[in-house]
Amino acid sequence: MTLVRSPVTLLRHATLAEGLRCDVVLDGAVVAAVAPAGSIPIVDPEATVDLDGWLLLTAPAEPHTHLDKALSFDLINPPLGGLDSAIASWTAYAATMSVDSIAERARTQALTMVANGITSIRTHVDVHPGVPTRGAEALVRVRDELVGLVDIELVGLCSTFTVDADLEAALDAGLDLVGGAPHLAADPLAEVHRLVAIAARRGVGMDLHTDESLDGPVTLDVYARAVRDLRRDRQYSAGHCCRLGTMPAQQLAEVIDEVRRSDIGVIANPITNLYLQGWQHAVARPRGLTALRELIDAGVRVAAGADNVRDPFNPVGRSDALETASLLVSAGHLPPTEAWHLVSDGARSVMGLPDAGPRVGARAELLAVRATNLLDAIANAPADRIVIHEGRMVARSELHRSVAVPVLSA
Repeated sequence: MTLVRSPVTLLRHATLAEGLRCDVVLDGAVVAAVAPAGSIPIVDPEATVDLDGWLLLTAPAEPHTHLDKALSFDLINPPLGGLDSAIASWTAYAATMSVDSIAERARTQALTMVANGITSIRTHVDVHPGVPTRGAEALVRVRDELVGLVDIELVGLCSTFTVDADLEAALDAGLDLVGGAPHLAADPLAEVHRLVAIAARRGVGMDLHTDESLDGPVTLDVYARAVRDLRRDRQYSAGHCCRLGTMPAQQLAEVIDEVRRSDIGVIANPITNLYLQGWQHAVARPRGLTALRELIDAGVRVAAGADNVRDPFNPVGRSDALETASLLVSAGHLPPTEAWHLVSDGARSVMGLPDAGPRVGARAELLAVRATNLLDAIANAPADRIVIHEGRMVARSELHRSVAVPVLSA
């Protein structure tokens, strides 16, 4: 069935995460009113959606993914293993890619995310030496094609082999933010300062892969101090930060204080880091997650993303924020409300997006799922979903299931 991107003006009988049943009135891309369930008269039946039996949530945002890598696992058939193995497999395959092949996988992945409820995506895009604009050209194409369905923000992911001119060329080709992985460099602290200098020169924000290891160098505090005096109308964030999870308490407190003072958003990526980290430990393998509880309690803005999906860095993944939230509950020990916050309102905050959700004056970025409450939604990830972006329905999924009647003995 083909779905036309149709406007929605009224959502009736919805259940909110806090348990209230209500009607929600949309005025274009903004929530205009929230009233008791059944109290708002239907003016336009074609633009009205009955959500009796559905849970209405802020649409999730994906703060950290790699659309240029997505869905490449079957093409590469890499060995299972940790970060170094994944990087080696990806680097070898990347030499064979074209702009068209990258765009095709990225488009497929982005549309799957939309179908699952994600209406904003921040994706990292590799800046490969020799072909620095290839990934940018592919992802700018996909971003332009999907305008009106999903908002896509592009981060230039460079390595220490990426010279300044190559990153500048990728930014000129349409990327939005500066990114990189300083902890993998021969001189991690120098790499932090190199990337910060480029971002400052260009007047753009940053989103770094930061301290993605269980031991080794710590760059997050250096990054925090380096951006403290940069313009504050830009977002500065750090992804992964697994090293925080293995730090002694005093050192952890000192690093988190630097992060809080610079208002750096921290992005956890549970599924990928649970997969990549800990391969070298024969027993008692660590979780590989950042220090979620300590960051949240300190008032740091925290988000969570799916990161890699079916590529050498993570062979599984369902492109679903409900999966990410479930892992935050089981592996991150967060309550369901905090877990969902990290993939919705928390993610939007770290990405610098406007407030959204079923609240008066907020942006009409909404996800309805057939569920009784938030825990039911996170536990079961219902397939029945309605996705609203900018006040228009952009995806609808329905599951039809039949189960044979059991034969009961007399």
